[in-house]
Amino acid sequence: MKSVLFRQHGSSEALEYTDFPTPEPLAGEVLVRLRAAALNRLDIWVRNGWPGIKLEYPHIPGADGAGEIAALGADVSGWQIGEHVVINANLGCGHCEFCLAGKDNLCREWKLLGENVRGTYCEYICVPARQLFKIPNDFDFHTAAAAGLVYQTAWHSLITRGGLKPRETVLIVGAAGGVNTASIVIAKYIGARVIVVGSGKEKLELAETLGADILIDRSEQPDWAKAVYQATNKLGVEVVVDNVGITYPQSFRAACKGGRILTVGNTGGPKFEIDNRFIFSKHLSIIGSTMGTLQDFKDVMMLVTTGQLMVARDKIFHLKDASAAQMRLESGAQLGKITLEIQV
Repeated sequence: MKSVLFRQHGSSEALEYTDFPTPEPLAGEVLVRLRAAALNRLDIWVRNGWPGIKLEYPHIPGADGAGEIAALGADVSGWQIGEHVVINANLGCGHCEFCLAGKDNLCREWKLLGENVRGTYCEYICVPARQLFKIPNDFDFHTAAAAGLVYQTAWHSLITRGGLKPRETVLIVGAAGGVNTASIVIAKYIGARVIVVGSGKEKLELAETLGADILIDRSEQPDWAKAVYQATNKLGVEVVVDNVGITYPQSFRAACKGGRILTVGNTGGPKFEIDNRFIFSKHLSIIGSTMGTLQDFKDVMMLVTTGQLMVARDKIFHLKDASAAQMRLESGAQLGKITLEIQV
Protein backbone atom coordinates (compact mmCIF):
# COMPACT_ATOMS: atom_id res chain seq x y z
CA MET A 1 0.00 0.00 0.00
CA LYS A 2 1.01 3.64 -0.37
CA SER A 3 1.74 5.57 2.80
CA VAL A 4 3.43 8.66 4.18
CA LEU A 5 5.94 7.92 6.92
CA PHE A 6 9.11 9.14 8.57
CA ARG A 7 12.18 7.25 9.74
CA GLN A 8 13.53 9.92 12.07
CA HIS A 9 12.29 13.14 13.65
CA GLY A 10 12.65 16.37 11.74
CA SER A 11 10.90 18.92 9.57
CA SER A 12 8.16 18.18 7.05
CA GLU A 13 10.96 17.11 4.69
CA ALA A 14 11.33 13.97 6.83
CA LEU A 15 8.02 12.71 5.44
CA GLU A 16 8.28 10.09 2.67
CA TYR A 17 5.57 8.98 0.25
CA THR A 18 6.38 5.34 -0.27
CA ASP A 19 5.23 1.72 -0.15
CA PHE A 20 4.55 -0.02 3.15
CA PRO A 21 3.20 -3.54 3.83
CA THR A 22 -0.58 -3.74 3.93
CA PRO A 23 -1.64 -4.88 7.42
CA GLU A 24 -3.87 -7.90 8.07
CA PRO A 25 -6.61 -7.75 10.73
CA LEU A 26 -6.10 -9.77 13.90
CA ALA A 27 -8.94 -11.26 15.90
CA GLY A 28 -11.39 -8.52 16.82
CA GLU A 29 -9.95 -6.12 14.25
CA VAL A 30 -11.24 -4.62 11.02
CA LEU A 31 -9.20 -3.62 7.97
CA VAL A 32 -10.32 -0.22 6.70
CA ARG A 33 -9.57 1.06 3.20
CA LEU A 34 -9.02 4.73 3.98
CA ARG A 35 -10.40 7.38 1.63
CA ALA A 36 -9.61 10.47 3.70
CA ALA A 37 -7.40 11.42 6.64
CA ALA A 38 -7.32 14.66 8.60
CA LEU A 39 -4.39 16.59 10.03
CA ASN A 40 -3.96 17.55 13.68
CA ARG A 41 -1.26 19.48 15.53
CA LEU A 42 -0.42 16.12 17.06
CA ASP A 43 1.03 15.05 13.69
CA ILE A 44 3.58 17.85 13.78
CA TRP A 45 4.50 17.32 17.43
CA VAL A 46 5.07 13.61 16.86
CA ARG A 47 7.12 14.29 13.72
CA ASN A 48 9.26 16.83 15.60
CA GLY A 49 9.55 14.50 18.59
CA TRP A 50 9.90 15.21 22.28
CA PRO A 51 12.03 13.76 25.10
CA GLY A 52 10.91 10.25 25.93
CA ILE A 53 8.69 9.62 22.91
CA LYS A 54 8.97 6.00 21.76
CA LEU A 55 7.94 5.03 18.25
CA GLU A 56 8.20 1.95 16.08
CA TYR A 57 10.02 3.15 12.96
CA PRO A 58 9.16 3.87 10.30
CA HIS A 59 6.25 5.75 11.82
CA ILE A 60 3.03 6.61 9.98
CA PRO A 61 1.36 9.77 11.31
CA GLY A 62 -2.33 10.55 11.42
CA ALA A 63 -5.09 10.09 14.00
CA ASP A 64 -8.17 10.70 11.87
CA GLY A 65 -9.48 8.64 9.00
CA ALA A 66 -12.61 7.51 7.18
CA GLY A 67 -13.21 4.91 4.50
CA GLU A 68 -14.86 1.55 3.94
CA ILE A 69 -14.39 -1.86 5.52
CA ALA A 70 -12.12 -4.06 3.40
CA ALA A 71 -11.78 -7.17 5.59
CA LEU A 72 -12.91 -8.58 8.93
CA GLY A 73 -10.72 -10.33 11.46
CA ALA A 74 -11.82 -13.41 13.40
CA ASP A 75 -14.55 -12.93 16.02
CA VAL A 76 -15.83 -9.70 14.43
CA SER A 77 -19.60 -9.49 14.13
CA GLY A 78 -22.06 -6.72 13.34
CA TRP A 79 -19.98 -5.32 10.46
CA GLN A 80 -19.97 -5.98 6.74
CA ILE A 81 -17.36 -5.49 4.04
CA GLY A 82 -18.04 -2.29 2.12
CA GLU A 83 -19.68 -0.38 4.97
CA HIS A 84 -18.54 3.23 5.29
CA VAL A 85 -16.92 4.08 8.62
CA VAL A 86 -15.04 6.76 10.53
CA ILE A 87 -12.30 5.81 12.99
CA ASN A 88 -12.09 6.70 16.66
CA ALA A 89 -8.38 7.35 17.34
CA ASN A 90 -8.74 6.97 21.13
CA LEU A 91 -7.48 3.41 21.72
CA GLY A 92 -8.43 1.79 25.00
CA CYS A 93 -7.39 -1.78 25.79
CA GLY A 94 -11.00 -2.88 26.28
CA HIS A 95 -10.36 -4.94 29.42
CA CYS A 96 -8.98 -2.73 32.23
CA GLU A 97 -11.30 -1.36 34.93
CA PHE A 98 -11.54 2.02 33.19
CA CYS A 99 -12.48 0.54 29.82
CA LEU A 100 -15.03 -1.77 31.43
CA ALA A 101 -16.54 1.25 33.20
CA GLY A 102 -16.91 3.14 29.91
CA LYS A 103 -14.00 5.46 30.65
CA ASP A 104 -11.65 4.18 27.96
CA ASN A 105 -9.85 7.51 27.60
CA LEU A 106 -8.49 6.80 31.11
CA CYS A 107 -7.31 3.32 30.04
CA ARG A 108 -4.20 1.99 31.79
CA GLU A 109 -2.77 0.98 28.39
CA TRP A 110 -4.14 3.98 26.51
CA LYS A 111 -2.79 4.70 23.05
CA LEU A 112 -3.56 7.27 20.39
CA LEU A 113 -3.58 6.47 16.70
CA GLY A 114 -0.73 8.27 14.97
CA GLU A 115 1.09 8.93 18.24
CA ASN A 116 1.79 5.66 20.08
CA VAL A 117 0.93 3.46 17.10
CA ARG A 118 1.02 3.88 13.32
CA GLY A 119 -1.73 6.09 11.98
CA THR A 120 -3.87 7.05 9.02
CA TYR A 121 -1.57 8.60 6.39
CA CYS A 122 -1.94 5.40 4.36
CA GLU A 123 -4.29 3.34 2.20
CA TYR A 124 -5.15 0.66 4.77
CA ILE A 125 -5.25 0.44 8.54
CA CYS A 126 -6.35 -2.19 11.09
CA VAL A 127 -8.24 -1.10 14.21
CA PRO A 128 -10.39 -2.88 16.80
CA ALA A 129 -13.98 -3.10 15.59
CA ARG A 130 -15.17 -1.10 18.61
CA GLN A 131 -13.27 1.92 17.26
CA LEU A 132 -15.54 2.28 14.25
CA PHE A 133 -18.68 4.33 13.72
CA LYS A 134 -20.84 3.63 10.68
CA ILE A 135 -21.52 6.63 8.49
CA PRO A 136 -24.17 6.95 5.75
CA ASN A 137 -22.96 5.92 2.29
CA ASP A 138 -23.63 9.42 0.97
CA PHE A 139 -21.78 11.18 3.80
CA ASP A 140 -18.51 12.84 2.78
CA PHE A 141 -15.39 10.94 3.91
CA HIS A 142 -13.41 14.16 4.38
CA THR A 143 -16.02 15.68 6.66
CA ALA A 144 -16.17 12.50 8.73
CA ALA A 145 -12.37 12.34 9.05
CA ALA A 146 -12.17 16.04 9.90
CA ALA A 147 -14.63 15.61 12.75
CA GLY A 148 -13.34 12.46 14.43
CA LEU A 149 -10.70 13.57 16.91
CA VAL A 150 -11.63 17.21 17.48
CA TYR A 151 -15.35 16.70 17.92
CA GLN A 152 -15.06 13.92 20.47
CA THR A 153 -12.39 15.95 22.29
CA ALA A 154 -14.55 19.08 22.38
CA TRP A 155 -17.68 17.12 23.33
CA HIS A 156 -15.98 15.31 26.22
CA SER A 157 -14.49 18.58 27.49
CA LEU A 158 -17.54 20.82 27.10
CA ILE A 159 -20.38 18.41 27.80
CA THR A 160 -19.15 15.31 29.65
CA ARG A 161 -16.55 17.04 31.85
CA GLY A 162 -17.56 20.70 31.70
CA GLY A 163 -21.30 20.26 32.02
CA LEU A 164 -22.09 23.18 29.69
CA LYS A 165 -25.74 24.21 29.99
CA PRO A 166 -28.11 26.17 27.77
CA ARG A 167 -27.97 29.97 28.26
CA GLU A 168 -24.52 29.84 29.85
CA THR A 169 -21.82 31.99 28.26
CA VAL A 170 -18.67 30.29 27.03
CA LEU A 171 -15.44 32.01 26.02
CA ILE A 172 -13.32 30.20 23.43
CA VAL A 173 -9.70 31.30 23.16
CA GLY A 174 -8.82 30.81 19.51
CA ALA A 175 -10.99 31.06 16.42
CA ALA A 176 -9.89 28.63 13.71
CA GLY A 177 -8.27 25.53 15.25
CA GLY A 178 -9.98 22.14 15.09
CA VAL A 179 -11.04 21.78 18.73
CA ASN A 180 -11.99 25.46 18.96
CA THR A 181 -14.21 25.40 15.87
CA ALA A 182 -15.82 22.19 17.16
CA SER A 183 -16.35 23.87 20.54
CA ILE A 184 -18.12 26.81 18.92
CA VAL A 185 -20.49 24.52 17.04
CA ILE A 186 -21.19 22.26 20.02
CA ALA A 187 -21.76 25.19 22.38
CA LYS A 188 -24.29 26.73 19.98
CA TYR A 189 -26.01 23.36 19.58
CA ILE A 190 -26.41 23.18 23.37
CA GLY A 191 -27.88 26.69 23.43
CA ALA A 192 -24.98 28.60 24.98
CA ARG A 193 -23.86 32.12 24.16
CA VAL A 194 -20.40 32.07 22.57
CA ILE A 195 -17.63 34.65 22.76
CA VAL A 196 -14.55 34.00 20.63
CA VAL A 197 -11.14 35.61 21.01
CA GLY A 198 -9.04 35.33 17.87
CA SER A 199 -6.63 37.17 15.63
CA GLY A 200 -7.29 38.21 12.06
CA LYS A 201 -10.38 39.00 10.04
CA GLU A 202 -10.61 35.67 8.22
CA LYS A 203 -10.41 33.51 11.33
CA LEU A 204 -12.97 35.60 13.17
CA GLU A 205 -15.26 35.50 10.14
CA LEU A 206 -15.01 31.70 10.23
CA ALA A 207 -16.01 31.74 13.92
CA GLU A 208 -18.97 33.93 13.04
CA THR A 209 -20.16 31.55 10.31
CA LEU A 210 -20.07 28.75 12.89
CA GLY A 211 -22.38 30.71 15.18
CA ALA A 212 -20.15 32.78 17.48
CA ASP A 213 -22.16 35.62 19.03
CA ILE A 214 -19.36 38.00 20.01
CA LEU A 215 -15.98 38.33 18.28
CA ILE A 216 -12.93 39.90 19.92
CA ASP A 217 -9.81 40.54 17.87
CA ARG A 218 -6.88 40.16 20.26
CA SER A 219 -4.59 42.04 17.87
CA GLU A 220 -6.78 45.09 18.38
CA GLN A 221 -7.73 44.38 21.99
CA PRO A 222 -4.72 42.71 23.64
CA ASP A 223 -6.43 43.05 27.03
CA TRP A 224 -9.28 40.86 25.83
CA ALA A 225 -10.32 39.81 29.34
CA LYS A 226 -11.53 43.38 29.84
CA ALA A 227 -13.48 43.19 26.58
CA VAL A 228 -15.11 39.96 27.77
CA TYR A 229 -16.16 41.65 31.02
CA GLN A 230 -17.68 44.53 29.13
CA ALA A 231 -19.57 42.11 26.88
CA THR A 232 -21.03 40.30 29.92
CA ASN A 233 -22.07 43.35 31.96
CA LYS A 234 -18.98 42.83 34.12
CA LEU A 235 -20.17 39.39 35.23
CA GLY A 236 -17.66 37.24 33.35
CA VAL A 237 -18.30 33.90 31.63
CA GLU A 238 -19.33 30.60 33.17
CA VAL A 239 -17.02 28.53 30.97
CA VAL A 240 -13.67 29.23 29.32
CA VAL A 241 -12.19 26.92 26.67
CA ASP A 242 -8.45 27.59 26.85
CA ASN A 243 -6.18 25.11 25.09
CA VAL A 244 -3.29 27.57 24.82
CA GLY A 245 -2.07 27.65 28.42
CA ILE A 246 -0.04 30.84 28.47
CA THR A 247 -3.33 32.73 28.15
CA TYR A 248 -4.56 31.50 31.55
CA PRO A 249 -3.99 34.86 33.30
CA GLN A 250 -6.55 36.52 31.04
CA SER A 251 -8.85 33.49 31.07
CA PHE A 252 -8.96 33.58 34.87
CA ARG A 253 -9.87 37.25 34.79
CA ALA A 254 -12.58 36.67 32.17
CA ALA A 255 -14.28 33.92 34.18
CA CYS A 256 -17.15 34.68 36.54
CA LYS A 257 -17.19 33.54 40.15
CA GLY A 258 -17.58 29.78 40.15
CA GLY A 259 -16.40 29.61 36.53
CA ARG A 260 -14.94 26.52 34.87
CA ILE A 261 -11.70 26.61 32.88
CA LEU A 262 -11.62 23.75 30.37
CA THR A 263 -8.41 22.55 28.75
CA VAL A 264 -7.44 19.70 26.44
CA GLY A 265 -3.97 20.95 25.54
CA ASN A 266 -1.28 23.61 25.70
CA THR A 267 -0.43 24.87 22.23
CA GLY A 268 1.43 27.81 23.75
CA GLY A 269 3.81 25.55 25.68
CA PRO A 270 3.58 23.09 28.58
CA LYS A 271 4.84 25.36 31.35
CA PHE A 272 3.48 28.73 32.48
CA GLU A 273 2.76 30.63 35.67
CA ILE A 274 -0.61 30.61 37.41
CA ASP A 275 -1.77 33.30 39.79
CA ASN A 276 -3.48 31.13 42.42
CA ARG A 277 -5.32 34.11 43.91
CA PHE A 278 -7.79 34.02 41.03
CA ILE A 279 -8.49 30.33 41.60
CA PHE A 280 -9.45 30.52 45.25
CA SER A 281 -10.92 34.02 45.33
CA LYS A 282 -13.21 33.36 42.36
CA HIS A 283 -13.88 29.67 43.21
CA LEU A 284 -12.59 28.62 39.79
CA SER A 285 -12.40 25.02 38.63
CA ILE A 286 -9.70 23.90 36.18
CA ILE A 287 -10.99 20.85 34.31
CA GLY A 288 -8.69 18.87 32.07
CA SER A 289 -9.49 16.03 29.71
CA THR A 290 -8.02 14.06 26.84
CA MET A 291 -9.98 12.81 23.84
CA GLY A 292 -13.33 11.18 24.77
CA THR A 293 -14.99 7.86 25.52
CA LEU A 294 -16.45 5.44 23.00
CA GLN A 295 -19.89 6.74 24.00
CA ASP A 296 -18.82 10.37 23.50
CA PHE A 297 -17.61 9.46 20.03
CA LYS A 298 -20.89 7.77 19.11
CA ASP A 299 -22.98 10.62 20.52
CA VAL A 300 -21.14 13.40 18.72
CA MET A 301 -20.61 11.56 15.42
CA MET A 302 -24.33 10.83 15.27
CA LEU A 303 -24.93 14.58 15.43
CA VAL A 304 -22.25 15.24 12.81
CA THR A 305 -23.45 12.63 10.34
CA THR A 306 -27.09 13.70 10.65
CA GLY A 307 -26.15 17.29 9.82
CA GLN A 308 -26.81 18.73 13.26
CA LEU A 309 -23.19 19.81 13.79
CA MET A 310 -21.27 21.69 11.10
CA VAL A 311 -17.61 20.81 10.48
CA ALA A 312 -15.19 23.58 9.46
CA ARG A 313 -13.05 22.41 6.56
CA ASP A 314 -9.95 23.90 4.96
CA LYS A 315 -8.01 22.57 1.96
CA ILE A 316 -7.72 19.02 0.62
CA PHE A 317 -4.27 17.70 -0.30
CA HIS A 318 -3.40 14.41 -1.98
CA LEU A 319 -1.71 11.88 0.28
CA LYS A 320 1.57 12.29 -1.59
CA ASP A 321 1.48 16.00 -0.73
CA ALA A 322 1.21 15.45 3.03
CA SER A 323 4.41 17.45 3.55
CA ALA A 324 2.82 20.54 1.98
CA ALA A 325 -0.32 19.94 4.03
CA GLN A 326 1.68 19.88 7.26
CA MET A 327 3.51 23.04 6.23
CA ARG A 328 0.16 24.81 5.84
CA LEU A 329 -0.90 23.59 9.28
CA GLU A 330 2.39 24.75 10.81
CA SER A 331 1.97 28.19 9.25
CA GLY A 332 -1.35 28.70 11.03
CA ALA A 333 -3.00 29.76 7.76
CA GLN A 334 -5.70 27.08 7.83
CA LEU A 335 -9.37 27.93 8.33
CA GLY A 336 -10.76 24.68 9.67
CA LYS A 337 -9.49 21.15 9.19
CA ILE A 338 -6.97 20.17 6.52
CA THR A 339 -7.59 16.72 5.00
CA LEU A 340 -5.77 14.27 2.75
CA GLU A 341 -7.31 12.54 -0.27
CA ILE A 342 -6.28 8.88 -0.23
CA GLN A 343 -7.00 7.82 -3.78
CA VAL A 344 -3.98 6.11 -5.29
